[in-house]
Amino acid sequence: MSELRFQPIPSAKGEVLAISVVAQDEVTGEIRMLAWATREAVAATLASGRATFFSRSRAELWEKGKTSGNGLAVSAVLVDCDGDALVYLVRPEGPTCHTGAPSCFFRRMVSVDSTLEPASPSTLLARLDAILEARRSATAAKSYVKSLYDGGPSRIGAKVEEEAAELAAAVAGETDDRVVSEAADVLFHVMVALRSRGLGIDAVLRELDRREGTSGHEEKQRRRDKGVV
Repeated sequence: MSELRFQPIPSAKGEVLAISVVAQDEVTGEIRMLAWATREAVAATLASGRATFFSRSRAELWEKGKTSGNGLAVSAVLVDCDGDALVYLVRPEGPTCHTGAPSCFFRRMVSVDSTLEPASPSTLLARLDAILEARRSATAAKSYVKSLYDGGPSRIGAKVEEEAAELAAAVAGETDDRVVSEAADVLFHVMVALRSRGLGIDAVLRELDRREGTSGHEEKQRRRDKGVV
């Protein structure tokens, strides 16, 4: 830890040397929280794989979730270019904020003097997923997504097949721009299909994460063993 630049911060028992830490969901990319960590807290995090910080109000180390159960399993600790800030790449175990919100960053500032307002999810896919969920209460005449929901599984499935065929055709003989456009259409309609089943895109991201390091052949064999083609 010789490259880290800890800075003096006030605590209940006087100044301590600490470094700012951002906790980021390594699967979804969502920022979960910001806190301080002393050298001992960082060492404890690296040794245990559990997000450990320094409480300025209690002037002691604390492991996130030790009492609430909403911990953060740490897979890696990243250091910024100046060595004065860290990112804990984490796997959240429940909501992270003490308010019960998934992330501590759930308010948006319009200007320095403005009243804070509720913020949409921080990642693009999460924002799109929230919009697709909100479309459930729209009218089919005004919302294309709502018309798909009303059409049920058969219409949604047919649309996914149609968009997948258009992507395949683009890959086979069209421009890169067309491939990107058709891929976006496929992803959008897949997310509609997921949301129609009450599932979010985060479920797919976590399944991809589960498969990381597993070859495609192994994954297919695993499905065959379970009787899934």
